[in-house]
Amino acid sequence: MIVPFLCFPSALSDLSEQIKAATKDNHVRAENTQLMLSYQKGEITLVQYKVLLCSLYEIYRALEDELDRNASHPAVAPIYFPQELARVESLERDLEHFFGSEWRKRVIVPAATLRYGHRLRQIGRENPELLVAHAYTRYLGDLSGGQVLGKITQKSLGLSSKEGLSFFHFPGVSSPNRFKQLYRSRMNSIELTEKEKAAVLEEAVQAFELNIQVFDDLQKMLSVATETADQHKDRSPAAVLPSSPIVQFTVGLCVALATIGVGMYAL
Repeated sequence: MIVPFLCFPSALSDLSEQIKAATKDNHVRAENTQLMLSYQKGEITLVQYKVLLCSLYEIYRALEDELDRNASHPAVAPIYFPQELARVESLERDLEHFFGSEWRKRVIVPAATLRYGHRLRQIGRENPELLVAHAYTRYLGDLSGGQVLGKITQKSLGLSSKEGLSFFHFPGVSSPNRFKQLYRSRMNSIELTEKEKAAVLEEAVQAFELNIQVFDDLQKMLSVATETADQHKDRSPAAVLPSSPIVQFTVGLCVALATIGVGMYAL
């Protein structure tokens, strides 16, 4: 249940507005990556969505582990809403839906995703106030554009309102707009020195850059996998592995993992 909130006037002195201004260009770049452009056009495929879920799981697992561990930190406590915002369990349900009960053995995580997770765990240990930047950019993005992407995913993949789409649903948030106002007001109330505030702004920019790297890595991985699968398909029957699309994609994916430094991560 969401607690009542006070509506503060928007001003550039507010931390949330400063982050929005500082990351404006990065936000545009993230939206214009090849993967996101395909998504926005309704051209997302099941394979793209599944590998995206794998990366999101690794990112949110790191973020929420560190938020939980630093829940009492002065900078984290005001924006700590695990019941309303936590995504890990939702992502686990989606991954189980698509990969089955043994999904932990089948999750594929690109190198850029591992770097993102490492950064979250590093600042959680050393500079917990910087988690504010990542929580803001991720969760408020989920409550904004993420809702649109959820509808696109459902339509593009022909999914029901429940199966495979748990990530986009926030049962603990009755009104996304009101909750975002509450979140921003809590965030703007955090007391930071000028040096800490500058570091948070810089980290917010870094958060978008990490996301862009993840999107690019996923797209490269999928492109190499598809190209390699096609090459195997074109070979003579004697030289070709079984023609199942799943086998073909797996072959391509293995090459993609080696080509762009992607790691297989057993969770």
